[in-house]
Amino acid sequence: MTVVLFEDEWVPQLYPVSIGKPAFTITSGGYRLIDLVVQLEGPVRWIVRPYLREIQRENFPGLAAAPSRQGPHLLVNAALAPTVSALDALTRLIREGRPCIVRAKKRTVVALLPEGTDPPPDSATPEDLTGYFKGLELETLEFELPLLEYPHDIVRYHMQSLAANLEHRLRRGSYRETSPGLFVSDGVQLGAHVVTDTRKGPILVDEGASIGPYCYLNGPAYIGAHARVIEHSAIKDGVVLGHTTKIGGEVEASVIEPYTNKQHHGFLGHSYLGSWINLGAGTCNSDLKNTYGEVNMEYQGKRVPTGMQFIGCIVGDYVKSAINTGIFTGKTIGVCSMVYGFVTTNVPSFVNYARLFGQVTETPVEVLIDTQARMFARRNVTQRPCDMQLLRDMYELTRYERQLAGEPLVL
Repeated sequence: MTVVLFEDEWVPQLYPVSIGKPAFTITSGGYRLIDLVVQLEGPVRWIVRPYLREIQRENFPGLAAAPSRQGPHLLVNAALAPTVSALDALTRLIREGRPCIVRAKKRTVVALLPEGTDPPPDSATPEDLTGYFKGLELETLEFELPLLEYPHDIVRYHMQSLAANLEHRLRRGSYRETSPGLFVSDGVQLGAHVVTDTRKGPILVDEGASIGPYCYLNGPAYIGAHARVIEHSAIKDGVVLGHTTKIGGEVEASVIEPYTNKQHHGFLGHSYLGSWINLGAGTCNSDLKNTYGEVNMEYQGKRVPTGMQFIGCIVGDYVKSAINTGIFTGKTIGVCSMVYGFVTTNVPSFVNYARLFGQVTETPVEVLIDTQARMFARRNVTQRPCDMQLLRDMYELTRYERQLAGEPLVL
């Protein structure tokens, strides 16, 4: 069985999260979808947007399978939320072996192709796939599967699935229980006077991570490999820290992707942070309206009700915040932007956002490339041509954001 992860035409609804990465590499509930599908024990292919193909091959050199017409294929939408229940559903479809198309929320989520059916080529675009699925003469099933439609769904499914996902990770991993509900891997350093509360779920600390003295950890929570939790931090329930992150202050119900720093005091709640972000000291966000009502988000000029009372901010890759930055409830910050003062509106990508002071200026992409090189060097990461090209591609893809932002851009 060959698994093919594909991105459909709705993947831009996940901007700014999905601008610089395939949807199946978004973390939610402590897993990425690609982490789960490799457990199906078959070769894995992917069909992604053209500008992501090279960096995807570089980042996952051991996974990309050569296109094959042999054997059945399981096509999986990259926006399927990475939950253990979704993995179980895929496993059942494979076991039953019943060729079909599974749709949810008017989108094709899964397709099990019979023997002899040609899968779509790696060069297929999201638009090509729409026509491909229409041409398949297979039984169509409709049932509920968790789908990441908008960025706030990352936080929604994260909170719903984290406890079960961590139990799944615990069964498959190599951890030892050092105190009730606290599981650590090799090379973990725990400082003096660390307090844990695992009544609501386990706390997993992965290889080489360190927890400073006088920290408070509340499960369910996951601390990724080589992450560093600064002394006196409060990591509350529902937190997932990616590998090589550096985190301090108070964090609750949030996903923080690899290589991001929030090492100073300040609150982060019910939020998603991409990779290579640095939040300045005192940066805080709001995750609850003063009216205690449900939060509405705005995406690409469209108002979307979340049905959620708690939702903080969605922050794209490479964002930086100045000291004492305040981010209002339910705001998105585009990739490669720098924010200052109060963030009272959504922030376009590639801007210096100082709206409090009456100015929003565009950041040249070459400045970001130089910044990326310095950031990578600090973490002993080599800057590759594909990393630089991705920044240029993201700059062009988000040009419309800066044109429609309604702010006095100074170019």
